[in-house]
Amino acid sequence: MLVDDQELVRTGFRMVLGAQPDIEVVGEAADGRAAVDTLRSLDADVVLMDVRMPRMDGVEAARLICSAADAPKVLILTTFDLDEYAFAAIKAGAAGFLLKDVPPEELVNAIRSVHSGDAVVAPSTTRRLLDRFAVLLPDGAARAHAADVLTAREREVLYHVARGLSNAEIAQRLHLAEATVKTHLGRVLAKLELRDRAQAVVFAYETGIVAPDRPQG
Repeated sequence: MLVDDQELVRTGFRMVLGAQPDIEVVGEAADGRAAVDTLRSLDADVVLMDVRMPRMDGVEAARLICSAADAPKVLILTTFDLDEYAFAAIKAGAAGFLLKDVPPEELVNAIRSVHSGDAVVAPSTTRRLLDRFAVLLPDGAARAHAADVLTAREREVLYHVARGLSNAEIAQRLHLAEATVKTHLGRVLAKLELRDRAQAVVFAYETGIVAPDRPQG
């Protein structure tokens, strides 16, 4: 589903995505409120959501959409690389974000990645976003104990995920099979009751597993 207040933008995305054999645009909306209303009767797997819109912005719409059972993945569109709205959207449950001027091939690959749940879009950019806005994160002391359920290896995988490494990069760093890394990450998400990789990154920052702009061992 495409959500953007500019019809020309929606038309451009629809043309790009419509040319893909495995992607179908099933609906559109011009603002967040319309998107939330439409999704009550529309079955979509991924929502491509503009962040700045009238009536209801993408952050509030993402929060409402992601709070529902069996919610679609929300991929935020933003004009700026480091954007407080994109940060808020990730906190609200969005699976990641993309710049509006992303090349068509990257847009398509991002939608496929978000749908599969294997990777958040541009994890290194997401990390830099969190580095910048970490002062806005709540005190993680209350949640810090939640990480105690993780094994040492699971905690290590979570740390590297939060630093922006892909599963393949983590596998190389830890001398593991990529499938093993994916298994560890799946257990991390299940144990911590996190929705996806993006929420795992936020959790790592909130609880101090990763400290902003300070490389750790």
